[in-house]
Amino acid sequence: MTTAQMGNSSHWVDNERGIIERDIFVSDEIYARELKQVFGRAWLFVGHQSQIPNPYDFFVSRMGAESVIMTRDKTGQIHVFLNTCRHRGMKVCRYDQGNARVFTCPYHAWSYSVDGNLTSAPGGLAGVPQYKAIYHDELDKSQWGLIPVAKMVNYKGSIWATWDAKAPEFEDYIGGMKLYLDAVLDHRDGRPGGSEIIGGIQKWKVPSNWKFGAENFIGDLYHITSHRSVDMVSIGPSGAGRRDAPVVKREGARRPPPFASIGFPNHGHGLIGNLPHYEEADYVPQFTLTPEVEEYYKHIYHARVANLGNQKRVLAAVGTIFPNLSFHGMQPRALFTWHPNGPREMEIWKWYLVDADAPATVKDVLRRYYLRYAGPAGLTEQDDMENWNYATSASAGQEAGRYPYNYQMGLGYEQQAPDLTDAVYTTAVTEQNQRIFYQRWAQYMDAPDGASLHPGGNSNLADILARRRI
Repeated sequence: MTTAQMGNSSHWVDNERGIIERDIFVSDEIYARELKQVFGRAWLFVGHQSQIPNPYDFFVSRMGAESVIMTRDKTGQIHVFLNTCRHRGMKVCRYDQGNARVFTCPYHAWSYSVDGNLTSAPGGLAGVPQYKAIYHDELDKSQWGLIPVAKMVNYKGSIWATWDAKAPEFEDYIGGMKLYLDAVLDHRDGRPGGSEIIGGIQKWKVPSNWKFGAENFIGDLYHITSHRSVDMVSIGPSGAGRRDAPVVKREGARRPPPFASIGFPNHGHGLIGNLPHYEEADYVPQFTLTPEVEEYYKHIYHARVANLGNQKRVLAAVGTIFPNLSFHGMQPRALFTWHPNGPREMEIWKWYLVDADAPATVKDVLRRYYLRYAGPAGLTEQDDMENWNYATSASAGQEAGRYPYNYQMGLGYEQQAPDLTDAVYTTAVTEQNQRIFYQRWAQYMDAPDGASLHPGGNSNLADILARRRI
């Protein structure tokens, strides 16, 4: 089936009525189009600079279905390249990460330096074996280096890239979601950046379409039934309750606004968390079973209040940055990527973050808590993965496939978010953010070659507010 034969994606996504066809979760044709239209044009998270701290360090990551290498050259500059030899396509790097001055293809031994150059392999190694004898000095090696991404940015230590040279600048792409991404990446005392990845990352495969993970984290407050067993055990950092259990504040203290669903219609991002607010100078215990960790967080709390002063901030949030980067803002503080392995399988990668200068004891306690709570062996995400598995298989049934999914919850009750000019919100349970995500997905799927996908180039926000029910 050709792209023309597939037609407009409004056939699959009807946001006016809150209806989405099941085909988008199982169709091979739609998946092939996604790789080109979505993953080939959006900004994608690649990794974190703390994974390659030294010259010649590398980390092999993914952008959609593509393997890429994130490297740091001898000057400290970071690069992202396709992990494929320009001669016959073999991977030039088959390790997850490490340190190397040259990447040599195991097929025919073409060799590349960490800055992607075929002409300057160090140590006297030839970029192309027998160059003079069999290429007769006629191959222009300067034109056959590793293929770089079109754009790359280091944002507070997080590395992002896109294959689309016409993509909007990264901060335009992020929009108002920047405030929430900052809360994940910044030091807990309010200093910009200052986080690092704990050790390696978790990777596991799930028989599910990648979009189910993205839409779950973008704002699904409706699936509390799934986590009832987790709520009944002592999974919190202090050995009681969940890590997101409500905290009773002292009487008269300034309270943050209630949790809300906050969506960015012109961007496709969304989250559940607090609106921007001022923070009270009154610490609430978190790690009562580990006094050293508790003392660290108490100190950090007061340092944050002092450092940020009257600057509004956000802290606790869970969300998705379109298309496939999700995050936990507090505990467990983490980044997820939902990598597509075809329409019916995804590979989940999870990074855990801590303050880079936190004491070793704090990092170790957090590492153990993160693993207990989240990831493939954690209690919470086992519930989620079971849901996503069955939802994907149900989307493929001959009879079931005739019936669309319902995304109508809260349709028409969104309102303009205060202090976030490009966002809508509601404090009720809603599927507002899922609709925003799929509307942006549909725009990417329909965009012709060369078309601008700048967030300001559509009227999603205005349209949503115009349809609001009073």
